[in-house]
Amino acid sequence: MASAGVQLLAFALALSGVSGVLAATLLPNWKVNMDAGSNIITAIERLEGLWMDCAWYSTGMFSCTLKYSVLALPSHEQAARAAMILACILSAVGICTSTVGMECTRLGGDPETKRHACFAGGVCFLSAGTSGLIPTVWYTKEIIANFLDSAVPQSNKHEPGGAVYLGIISAVLLVISGMIFCTSCLKKNSGALLHPCKQPPVSTAQPEDSSAYSLKDYV
Repeated sequence: MASAGVQLLAFALALSGVSGVLAATLLPNWKVNMDAGSNIITAIERLEGLWMDCAWYSTGMFSCTLKYSVLALPSHEQAARAAMILACILSAVGICTSTVGMECTRLGGDPETKRHACFAGGVCFLSAGTSGLIPTVWYTKEIIANFLDSAVPQSNKHEPGGAVYLGIISAVLLVISGMIFCTSCLKKNSGALLHPCKQPPVSTAQPEDSSAYSLKDYV
């Protein structure tokens, strides 16, 4: 029961991580630039994401432009797109396999199959978390390096947006969930190796000869 409760906690962390990674992939605020100009129609906040660029105007208008050209993007944005998509796919596969391998579910058949499915789900979560953590950290590094570069004009400097922080936190949750799933399955497997199932004793008594007849019947 304790192992099932730990797996439920890991599954809840994984669901939070999957939702956060998906939201971070789609949100447009990976980097933010605040620009309060003198003109009333000047954009006061510019948001840039992996798929679109948006702008808030002082008049309350909000507009977005999609990024159609992949080759026109910087290398770190191209890598971030691919890595975040991979993280979403791996985390979705991890949700499915871990559901089969959890002790509180009736899916998966025998315990050995459930252990394998549980371990596979943990590996998927670990891979998804790593795939989501690398691009967010790299993207943040590029933003900070650009912000500290004195050759870059002040109007072109950005700060990390909320989507980057959300992606980092969600990736960490996925890594923690994957570690919990893997360790819980390894503990169960090691316990099975240390305490193998005892075979029932084989009876050596010879069955009585049912064909023997009592001599009294012939007296």
